[in-house]
Amino acid sequence: NIEFVHGQGKRKTKIQKFIENLSEFIEKQKKYDDYTKTFDGRNSFSKTDKDSTFMHMKEDHMRNSQLKPGYNMQIGVEGEYIVGIDISSERSDQLTFIPFLKKLREKLSQIFDSVIADAGYESEENYMYLESTGQNTFIKPQTYENMKKRSFKNNISKRENMNYDEVNDEYTCHNNKKLKVLYNTIRKSKSGYKASVTVYECEDCDSCQYKPKCTKAKGNKKLSVSKKFIQKRLKSLENITSLEGIMLRTNRSIQVEGAFGVLKEDHGFRRFLTKGKINVKTEFTLLCFGYNINKFHNKIQNDRCGILLHEIKSA
Repeated sequence: NIEFVHGQGKRKTKIQKFIENLSEFIEKQKKYDDYTKTFDGRNSFSKTDKDSTFMHMKEDHMRNSQLKPGYNMQIGVEGEYIVGIDISSERSDQLTFIPFLKKLREKLSQIFDSVIADAGYESEENYMYLESTGQNTFIKPQTYENMKKRSFKNNISKRENMNYDEVNDEYTCHNNKKLKVLYNTIRKSKSGYKASVTVYECEDCDSCQYKPKCTKAKGNKKLSVSKKFIQKRLKSLENITSLEGIMLRTNRSIQVEGAFGVLKEDHGFRRFLTKGKINVKTEFTLLCFGYNINKFHNKIQNDRCGILLHEIKSA
């Protein structure tokens, strides 16, 4: 039987203040719960388009690394034609790789023998998926370009520059100290994939003259190594450096990056006109249809029908 009062000159009772605060908290909690459902594994979304995620764009007119709402566009190209597309709210290319390939398997009548991808798609999970499907892996390692540099080869802290004893399962550092197995652990990725990781520790770094160049740790140097990942990376590195791999990687750059270049530069398509993942996917699908029809016309005019790969011109 308490009468709530409002307005100037009115004195609220303690119970009224308490109930109003409680109602405000409940309203905020509902809003936070709705936000949590909308995130769905992401750490951001736009209030004007809740399917989109804030990302760094290549076009940065203000030059301040401004975040803008957008989508991660994935395309699969074969013979210069776009054969598959996917729209993702995930910023990392690694996590879009397997869902995209699964959609290709569902929609296409044939399965590709080889999959060629850039370094941004490299992960143990992606390597293992391609092995399970029996497809050849041509993924450029993330360290591929740095491995060519003299600074990388002279970096004594890198695992690649240490000698590995496969029999005793230990590394030897620049100071001839042994890095032995400390323990094994399981690391779980954002997608739920579990990778087995071996942690190595140097036997003694206290009196080492190379320690400042080798590690920033106060104690002994440690290495975290996924043996399965290293094995798959070496196999993929062997594939991409073969004659076939060089041709396929060159064509990936020409055909995939070329398709994006035509859409953005020639067609002037730099932003979506619709909102929501379904609408954006419809818009991008129509754009790719137009691209393929135009590509088919150009191939007829240049008598290139049936040619899937560009030949590598010798220097």
